[in-house]
Formats: sequence, C-alpha cells, structure tokens
Amino acid sequence: MPDLDEAILKVVEFMALAAKTAPKARGDDFVGIEIVSGEGVARLADAMVQYGKETQRRNYDRDGENVRRSSAVLLLSLNQASPAGLNCGACGQDRCADLKTVEGAEFDGPLCAWRVLDLGVALGSAAKTASIFNLDNRIMYRIGAVAKKMGLIEGELVVGVPVSATGKNIYFDRK
Repeated sequence: MPDLDEAILKVVEFMALAAKTAPKARGDDFVGIEIVSGEGVARLADAMVQYGKETQRRNYDRDGENVRRSSAVLLLSLNQASPAGLNCGACGQDRCADLKTVEGAEFDGPLCAWRVLDLGVALGSAAKTASIFNLDNRIMYRIGAVAKKMGLIEGELVVGVPVSATGKNIYFDRK
C-alpha cells in the first residue's frame, strides 16, 4: 500500500492554498492558516478532551476523539480583521468605527460580518478541495476554541478542519 500520510499532508497543503486564494471582501486578507500534524494532532486531541472536562462543555470529548483519529488538522482564523468599512450595520453597529471587539470565553467578538464571511468562504474552499481529493473532513468549531487557547494559531475566531482517509468517514455517524 502506498504511503497515505504523505498524500494526505499534500492535500492539506492544497486545502491551505484554496483557503489562501479564496475571495475576500475588498481583497483584504485577514485569514490565518496553520497545519497541525504528527504529534501535534494528539496534543490537540488531549487538550480538547481536557477542556471539555474542565468546563463541563458537551462534545469536546467526542470531537477530541475524532481529532485523535485524524491524520492532520487545518486551522483557519480571522486574525486582526479590521472592519470592511461599509457601515452596513450587519455587525450590530451603524458605523464600522463603532465596532469594538472584546475578548470572549472562547472567541472574540463582535466581528465585521463581511470578515466572518471571508472565513466561511475560505473554510468552504478548503473543504471543497479535500472533497475533490476524496479526503474525509468536517468543519469543527470546538477544535478552533481549543487551538486558540493553546496558541496554535493567532486570531479572534478560529475553526478547525480535521482530515482522515479510512474506509468509513469517521466524522459522521458519531455517538
């Protein structure tokens, strides 16, 4: 059997490329990208399970075990994302100048809605790229919360995309 780990990491690099080149409001890029592989995956999984126990938050253990069984995790974030300057009110403020982001329990906010959409498009592009290569994946916010706390990536909002190549997609039919 060929070395799947090398192929998987190459696909994760393509996922990162897709996230980097995804369209962004006004062409401004505030999307951070990191790849977690090898022993880093186990450390992230352990931290997720521990965080769930400490905070009594549901499903951190389940998602942590999914991460443990993953080959790698792509982390995407919004990092120091300034408002788009549209004064559209989608963030809850009438003027972009009035948007003040504060530190939250897991993520910081509120954030410019257009910048959050940028992150969503980047995530969709990365997931699409994984799908093109038949690499199982799932977008998970719990990964982002713990990765942010661990300092694995900088940003106000972080999301993780674990990947796996097995005979059955490990991210669905979960208990």
